[in-house]
Amino acid sequence: METSLKTDPDFREIIEYEKHAAPEHSHRGKTTESFLDKKAVLSALGVQRGQTVLDAGCGGGYMSRVFSELVGPEGRVYALDSDEQSLAALKTQTAGTNMIVVVGDITVNTGLLSSSFDLIYLSNVVHGFNPRQIPGFREEVTRLLAPGGRLAVVEIVKRATPFGPPMEQRVSPEELRSLLGLLPLSTHDAGEYFYVQLLGKSGDR
Repeated sequence: METSLKTDPDFREIIEYEKHAAPEHSHRGKTTESFLDKKAVLSALGVQRGQTVLDAGCGGGYMSRVFSELVGPEGRVYALDSDEQSLAALKTQTAGTNMIVVVGDITVNTGLLSSSFDLIYLSNVVHGFNPRQIPGFREEVTRLLAPGGRLAVVEIVKRATPFGPPMEQRVSPEELRSLLGLLPLSTHDAGEYFYVQLLGKSGDR
Protein backbone atom coordinates (compact mmCIF):
# COMPACT_ATOMS: atom_id res chain seq x y z
CA MET A 1 0.00 0.00 0.00
CA GLU A 2 1.49 3.32 -1.07
CA THR A 3 1.65 6.12 1.50
CA SER A 4 0.11 9.39 0.36
CA LEU A 5 2.06 12.44 1.46
CA LYS A 6 0.83 15.98 1.63
CA THR A 7 2.83 18.20 -0.73
CA ASP A 8 2.35 21.73 0.55
CA PRO A 9 3.72 24.56 -1.63
CA ASP A 10 6.53 25.04 0.92
CA PHE A 11 7.71 21.47 0.34
CA ARG A 12 7.75 21.45 -3.46
CA GLU A 13 11.00 23.35 -3.91
CA ILE A 14 12.79 21.05 -1.47
CA ILE A 15 11.38 17.88 -3.04
CA GLU A 16 12.48 19.02 -6.51
CA TYR A 17 15.94 19.90 -5.18
CA GLU A 18 16.39 16.53 -3.51
CA LYS A 19 15.45 14.68 -6.71
CA HIS A 20 18.43 16.27 -8.45
CA ALA A 21 20.83 16.63 -5.50
CA ALA A 22 24.37 15.50 -6.14
CA PRO A 23 25.52 12.30 -4.43
CA GLU A 24 28.11 14.34 -2.53
CA HIS A 25 25.22 15.58 -0.37
CA SER A 26 25.80 19.25 -1.15
CA HIS A 27 23.17 21.44 0.49
CA ARG A 28 23.95 24.74 -1.23
CA GLY A 29 20.88 26.90 -1.74
CA LYS A 30 17.96 24.70 -0.72
CA THR A 31 17.52 23.50 2.82
CA THR A 32 15.06 21.72 5.12
CA GLU A 33 16.22 23.90 8.03
CA SER A 34 13.05 26.00 7.87
CA PHE A 35 11.06 23.00 9.13
CA LEU A 36 13.22 22.52 12.23
CA ASP A 37 11.84 23.61 15.58
CA LYS A 38 14.89 25.72 16.34
CA LYS A 39 13.63 26.70 19.79
CA ALA A 40 13.46 23.02 20.73
CA VAL A 41 16.93 22.43 19.32
CA LEU A 42 18.44 25.37 21.21
CA SER A 43 16.69 24.30 24.41
CA ALA A 44 18.23 20.83 24.07
CA LEU A 45 21.68 22.24 23.33
CA GLY A 46 21.78 24.73 26.19
CA VAL A 47 24.58 26.80 24.62
CA GLN A 48 26.24 29.09 27.18
CA ARG A 49 28.21 32.32 26.98
CA GLY A 50 31.93 31.80 26.64
CA GLN A 51 31.64 28.35 25.05
CA THR A 52 33.41 27.22 21.90
CA VAL A 53 31.08 25.68 19.30
CA LEU A 54 31.78 23.90 16.02
CA ASP A 55 28.97 23.97 13.43
CA ALA A 56 30.10 21.20 11.08
CA GLY A 57 28.45 21.13 7.66
CA CYS A 58 27.21 24.65 8.35
CA GLY A 59 26.11 25.50 4.80
CA GLY A 60 25.17 29.18 4.70
CA GLY A 61 25.79 29.47 8.44
CA TYR A 62 22.31 30.17 9.79
CA MET A 63 22.86 28.24 13.03
CA SER A 64 26.46 29.45 13.27
CA ARG A 65 25.10 33.00 13.54
CA VAL A 66 22.66 31.94 16.26
CA PHE A 67 25.46 30.23 18.19
CA SER A 68 27.61 33.33 17.74
CA GLU A 69 25.02 35.45 19.56
CA LEU A 70 24.56 32.88 22.33
CA VAL A 71 28.25 32.42 23.19
CA GLY A 72 28.85 36.16 23.16
CA PRO A 73 32.16 37.95 22.67
CA GLU A 74 33.83 35.65 25.21
CA GLY A 75 33.05 32.58 23.10
CA ARG A 76 33.97 31.33 19.65
CA VAL A 77 32.02 29.67 16.85
CA TYR A 78 33.75 27.74 14.08
CA ALA A 79 31.65 27.41 10.92
CA LEU A 80 33.00 24.39 9.02
CA ASP A 81 31.96 23.18 5.58
CA SER A 82 33.67 21.52 2.62
CA ASP A 83 31.82 23.78 0.15
CA GLU A 84 33.96 26.89 -0.35
CA GLN A 85 31.21 28.61 -2.33
CA SER A 86 28.75 28.30 0.57
CA LEU A 87 31.31 29.79 2.93
CA ALA A 88 32.47 32.72 0.80
CA ALA A 89 29.67 35.12 1.72
CA LEU A 90 29.63 33.97 5.34
CA LYS A 91 33.34 34.70 5.70
CA THR A 92 32.89 38.23 4.35
CA GLN A 93 29.80 38.97 6.43
CA THR A 94 31.27 37.75 9.72
CA ALA A 95 34.79 39.19 9.47
CA GLY A 96 35.87 40.67 12.79
CA THR A 97 33.27 38.78 14.82
CA ASN A 98 33.59 35.81 17.17
CA MET A 99 32.91 33.49 14.19
CA ILE A 100 35.74 31.70 12.40
CA VAL A 101 34.92 30.27 8.96
CA VAL A 102 36.85 27.14 8.01
CA VAL A 103 36.86 25.04 4.84
CA GLY A 104 37.13 21.44 5.98
CA ASP A 105 35.65 17.97 6.34
CA ILE A 106 34.63 16.65 9.77
CA THR A 107 35.21 13.03 8.64
CA VAL A 108 38.98 13.60 8.48
CA ASN A 109 41.47 15.61 10.53
CA THR A 110 40.30 19.21 10.31
CA GLY A 111 43.47 20.71 11.74
CA LEU A 112 41.46 22.34 14.54
CA LEU A 113 42.80 22.28 18.08
CA SER A 114 42.24 19.05 20.03
CA SER A 115 39.97 19.02 23.10
CA SER A 116 38.78 22.56 22.37
CA PHE A 117 35.03 22.34 21.67
CA ASP A 118 32.19 22.39 24.18
CA LEU A 119 29.71 21.53 21.44
CA ILE A 120 29.96 20.03 17.96
CA TYR A 121 26.73 20.45 16.00
CA LEU A 122 25.68 18.73 12.77
CA SER A 123 22.27 19.19 11.20
CA ASN A 124 21.10 16.79 8.48
CA VAL A 125 24.67 15.83 7.65
CA VAL A 126 25.39 12.41 9.17
CA HIS A 127 22.89 10.49 7.01
CA GLY A 128 24.97 11.59 3.98
CA PHE A 129 28.14 9.93 5.25
CA ASN A 130 29.13 6.66 3.62
CA PRO A 131 30.25 3.76 5.85
CA ARG A 132 33.92 4.52 5.19
CA GLN A 133 33.52 8.03 6.61
CA ILE A 134 31.97 7.05 9.94
CA PRO A 135 35.19 5.86 11.68
CA GLY A 136 36.99 9.05 10.66
CA PHE A 137 34.07 11.15 11.87
CA ARG A 138 33.99 9.39 15.23
CA GLU A 139 37.76 9.77 15.62
CA GLU A 140 37.74 13.47 14.77
CA VAL A 141 34.79 14.26 17.05
CA THR A 142 36.49 12.42 19.91
CA ARG A 143 39.70 14.35 19.27
CA LEU A 144 37.98 17.74 19.12
CA LEU A 145 35.57 17.52 22.07
CA ALA A 146 36.71 19.10 25.31
CA PRO A 147 36.19 17.12 28.53
CA GLY A 148 32.45 17.14 29.14
CA GLY A 149 31.82 18.38 25.59
CA ARG A 150 28.86 17.18 23.58
CA LEU A 151 28.11 16.13 20.03
CA ALA A 152 24.65 17.20 18.83
CA VAL A 153 23.28 15.47 15.74
CA VAL A 154 20.03 16.63 14.13
CA GLU A 155 18.50 14.15 11.72
CA ILE A 156 15.20 13.61 9.95
CA VAL A 157 12.92 10.98 11.46
CA LYS A 158 12.92 7.48 10.02
CA ARG A 159 9.36 7.40 8.71
CA ALA A 160 7.45 8.73 5.72
CA THR A 161 7.77 12.51 5.42
CA PRO A 162 7.03 15.03 2.62
CA PHE A 163 10.77 15.52 2.00
CA GLY A 164 14.07 14.01 2.99
CA PRO A 165 16.57 11.36 1.92
CA PRO A 166 15.57 7.82 0.91
CA MET A 167 14.44 5.71 3.86
CA GLU A 168 17.51 3.48 3.57
CA GLN A 169 19.74 6.48 4.24
CA ARG A 170 17.90 7.64 7.33
CA VAL A 171 18.94 6.66 10.84
CA SER A 172 16.78 6.38 13.93
CA PRO A 173 18.19 7.64 17.25
CA GLU A 174 18.91 4.05 18.26
CA GLU A 175 20.73 3.33 15.00
CA LEU A 176 22.64 6.58 15.27
CA ARG A 177 23.87 5.78 18.78
CA SER A 178 24.98 2.33 17.66
CA LEU A 179 26.62 3.67 14.51
CA LEU A 180 28.69 6.32 16.26
CA GLY A 181 29.62 4.31 19.34
CA LEU A 182 29.72 7.40 21.57
CA LEU A 183 28.18 7.93 24.99
CA PRO A 184 24.40 8.51 24.60
CA LEU A 185 23.17 11.45 26.66
CA SER A 186 19.64 12.39 25.57
CA THR A 187 17.25 12.49 22.61
CA HIS A 188 14.83 15.35 21.90
CA ASP A 189 12.08 16.09 19.38
CA ALA A 190 13.03 18.94 17.04
CA GLY A 191 9.76 19.50 15.22
CA GLU A 192 7.43 17.17 13.35
CA TYR A 193 10.13 15.77 11.08
CA PHE A 194 13.38 15.95 13.09
CA TYR A 195 15.10 14.84 16.28
CA VAL A 196 18.31 15.88 18.01
CA GLN A 197 20.59 13.30 19.61
CA LEU A 198 23.20 14.39 22.17
CA LEU A 199 26.29 12.26 22.72
CA GLY A 200 29.58 12.56 24.58
CA LYS A 201 32.95 10.88 24.78
CA SER A 202 32.74 7.52 26.55
CA GLY A 203 35.73 8.43 28.71
CA ASP A 204 33.78 11.32 30.26
CA ARG A 205 31.60 9.00 32.34
